[in-house]
Amino acid sequence: MDNRRLLFAISISLAILVIFQVVGGYFLPKPPPKPLVQHAQTSAQSSAQSSAATAANVAAPGAPAAVTTVAAAAAPRLKIDAPAIRGSMSLLGARLDDLVLTSYHQTVSKTSPLVQLLSRPTGKKSYYVQFGWDAAPGSSLAVPGPQTLWKSSGGALSPNHPVTLTWNNGAGVTYELLLAVDTEYMITVQQRVVNDGKAPIAVFPWSRIRRDYLPAVEGSFTLHKGPIGVFKGTLHEMDYDGVKSGGKHPEAGRAPGTAFEATNLGGWAGITGKYWLTALIPSQGTEMTGAYRYLARPGHPDHGAWQVDYMTAKPIDAAPGAAAETTLHVFAGAKVLHILNGYERKYHIPLFERAIDFGWFFFLTKPIFIALDYLASIFGNMGVAIIVFTVMLKLVLFPLVAKSYRSMGRMRAVAPKVAALRERLKDDTVQQQKEIMALYKSEGVNPAAGCLPMLPQIPIFFSLYKVIFISIGMRHAPFVLWIHDLSAEDPTNIFNLFGLLPFHPSRFSPFLHLGVLPIIMGLTMWGQQKMNPPPPDPTQAKMMQFMPVIFTFMLGRFAAGLVLYYCVNNSLTILQQWLIMRSTNTRPRRPADAKA
Repeated sequence: MDNRRLLFAISISLAILVIFQVVGGYFLPKPPPKPLVQHAQTSAQSSAQSSAATAANVAAPGAPAAVTTVAAAAAPRLKIDAPAIRGSMSLLGARLDDLVLTSYHQTVSKTSPLVQLLSRPTGKKSYYVQFGWDAAPGSSLAVPGPQTLWKSSGGALSPNHPVTLTWNNGAGVTYELLLAVDTEYMITVQQRVVNDGKAPIAVFPWSRIRRDYLPAVEGSFTLHKGPIGVFKGTLHEMDYDGVKSGGKHPEAGRAPGTAFEATNLGGWAGITGKYWLTALIPSQGTEMTGAYRYLARPGHPDHGAWQVDYMTAKPIDAAPGAAAETTLHVFAGAKVLHILNGYERKYHIPLFERAIDFGWFFFLTKPIFIALDYLASIFGNMGVAIIVFTVMLKLVLFPLVAKSYRSMGRMRAVAPKVAALRERLKDDTVQQQKEIMALYKSEGVNPAAGCLPMLPQIPIFFSLYKVIFISIGMRHAPFVLWIHDLSAEDPTNIFNLFGLLPFHPSRFSPFLHLGVLPIIMGLTMWGQQKMNPPPPDPTQAKMMQFMPVIFTFMLGRFAAGLVLYYCVNNSLTILQQWLIMRSTNTRPRRPADAKA
């Protein structure tokens, strides 16, 4: 009885978590995405505020005004042509604001548009990377700004063709951006200043990532979206709401709009989503000040932009006739583990692979992630990889499961004696518990032994769920027949007769979506339940009978890859339990057996 109650409590707890996961996304209030359309007047005011903040505290890079829509549209651009990324960079303001990922499409269809990572300020969704310099406080040195028109050395930026952008301030100082791109997602930027004047100069190179809109909801509380970075060897994450709230009420000593700020050697910082990352990676030996900011529009505090930026903590000096420079890397692409690991080793970037949100169970999630990725490379199908991994996991956990089933078998054997004791001592609960524990001791039965071996499987389940949810290898990965995307829900629906009726019931309610794979999962769960005796308590028995139905509907909107895992896992569990019962010559005891 105690064993069943513990199992029942665990099942209910898991159900509550899953219900929160599914229902919360639909019924909990959340702010709708609000794009920011920049205007010259708004940007000019923002620039003035930022310049004042910079004069007071040099650690905050300026937020220069965006150019007008007409000027930005007519500005010359530097073409970017690399194997993994393609796009262009505006020569007006040195803004990297047009980038697509050549290996990823927006939908399953190969004819759909490529994923647009960075986008121009001329549209409703502006997302870009920008580079610049600030002069030292009190200096009259002219530095490039948002209206600066840079000159290109010519040609497209490609892995075999670096490009240099230059601008002369007319007073003997030349600013240069030396750009290089590799075959993946890394752009190297050298910010160089050449002093041909007669006096020494000091400047603060800075770079920033700015997003002027909230992205579409990509998941749930299990996924981090927003600013992310490593400062002083520690990962620092803030969601968009946290940056917005902190930016509206910054701590004392911080510039307006600053939600987080830290100075350290190297590190990295950027803005992340479910599958994509844009990050600034300074030279690891350079002392930099990084920050997460929310830049509100004057008069419209809820319509603003999110910014992650870096500035050198100390100015770089250039004597007359000399030059000074600093190097920065910009990652803009897909969060593929082996690519992130390669960059981490090459540029000594601390914890760069943690841009992938492995969650609390990192020590379990990452090995599962690697195992599924490896199996998919062998079989050429992520669905097959999930099946093979589930079989391997079952084999590893078989000793624990066998121990659990044997313990349950012993509990079944003493169940009639326990029932008799409860009936005989139903008016004396204290004596009842004493005699039941004495019975367990004399029979060599541990009531918790059947549950304890199952506890290690709970973090494994959550880790596997996390991997299937975040893995870019699962995105648009086909399986068989009607499953064309393991990261999405089963596209079939019993409520429109699997496509025979021309409407989508899920538009009216998320629970009106129930595909073939979740139905199979529900049947396997029902079959697994039939292998075990129902609880003697009629109320618990009725509730447990509804569990397969409840889980079937809940998992109807889950990723097909996770539901596939459930189907295979439940089927293997039924097979395992049948083999164990056969080897121990036991069978599920029904309530009628106990009475007999």
